Amino acid sequence: MLTCKEIVNNLDNYIIGQDKAKRAVAIALRNRYRRSKLSNELKDEICPKNIILKGPTGVGKTEIARRLAKLVNAPFIKVEATKYTEVGYVGRDVESMIRDLAEASVRIVRNEQIEKIKDKAMVTVDKKITDVLYPLKKQQKPEQEETDAFRQQFYADYSAGKFDNDIIDIDVKDQPKQINLMDGAGAEINIGQIFGGAFKGPRKVKKMTVARAKEILLDEECDKMLDPELVNKEAIFRAEQEGIIFIDEIDKIAAKRTNGQDVSREGVQRDILPIVEGSVVNTKYGVVHTDHILFIAAGAFHIASVSDLIPELQGRFPIQVELDSLGKEDFKKILTIPQNAITNQYQELLKVDNVDLTFTDDAIDLIAELAEEENDSSENIGARRLQTIIELLLEDISFNASDNNPLVKVTIDRPFVENAMKHIIHTHDFKKYVL
Repeated sequence: MLTCKEIVNNLDNYIIGQDKAKRAVAIALRNRYRRSKLSNELKDEICPKNIILKGPTGVGKTEIARRLAKLVNAPFIKVEATKYTEVGYVGRDVESMIRDLAEASVRIVRNEQIEKIKDKAMVTVDKKITDVLYPLKKQQKPEQEETDAFRQQFYADYSAGKFDNDIIDIDVKDQPKQINLMDGAGAEINIGQIFGGAFKGPRKVKKMTVARAKEILLDEECDKMLDPELVNKEAIFRAEQEGIIFIDEIDKIAAKRTNGQDVSREGVQRDILPIVEGSVVNTKYGVVHTDHILFIAAGAFHIASVSDLIPELQGRFPIQVELDSLGKEDFKKILTIPQNAITNQYQELLKVDNVDLTFTDDAIDLIAELAEEENDSSENIGARRLQTIIELLLEDISFNASDNNPLVKVTIDRPFVENAMKHIIHTHDFKKYVL
């Protein structure tokens, strides 16, 4: 298990600044490991300290939670508080976030189990495919005798993937269409799963590539080998003990009501409260207890404040961290330091079309300056402003690039930025690129 400093160092690879928020989530994650080492009696008494991240859009709130979950391969979902409605209104109920978390946990556990049995299952898959493919290859060369050398060459070519694009007829399971309904409590019901084989059609012979057949048959064989009860049991345990739910836009249900259109805002808070406090939610994989799930809420809180939340809900988020607005120096770091920096992304994208893109330091400086000015003069959308500027800056290059063209080296320097942005530097008209 990573220490708090190691967690922060890993987050630093993707997120610039926001040290207070990183420290808060690192401590929350480390406390899970500490709790796991305690006795069962004490372990049940210790609940996670949920966190509220306050700050304008585009400063890294969602990215911090997402990278945190990815770091430890924990079940993670991001939900929008505005998607939920109070019980009695048409829409998603708050318990659906727990069902989504259970779904995410099952995928993680299932993928882990598949990795363990994949090699064994692949033996059966290869036999099924070669039983179909070998006669076809033999028919293509009727003049050649079926010798050991012929068979060895066939299996060598198959193992090397030389037949992956060949079309074959393969017998596969005919999957029924998913039919989802909502019960009275808002839970999603899959009719196909309830009635099991009643909705399963016969196996069908379908035409597909060898590569696609490997994928489908591998899924079938793994399903046969996996024990769904053990997978579900482990998934429920992971969701309860390691799950992270990121509730975005929580300030939108905290804002004071100004008209009759938002009648369910406070009701949604009351419905979220028992989930955060600790309750029992029925899912199709089993019962999930929410007592030890870590909840991270986030919002801009530029209209409402945390104090506008109902007091009981405030008490369930004892850690409140305010994230800093981003300035020119932050934008320069965002453009150059993270592993997934937007400049690196565009360099790799355009490299596909034989464009060797280079950004100079003075160009980065001007782009960061423009981003800061635009955020100050209009709506502050944080680091997302950089995507607006870079997309506009490289619009002509992206449009004209083609993998049929010879390699072209393009240097983005300050004069290039000034020339490309001259018609908007003074007007700051980026609205075309803001969704």
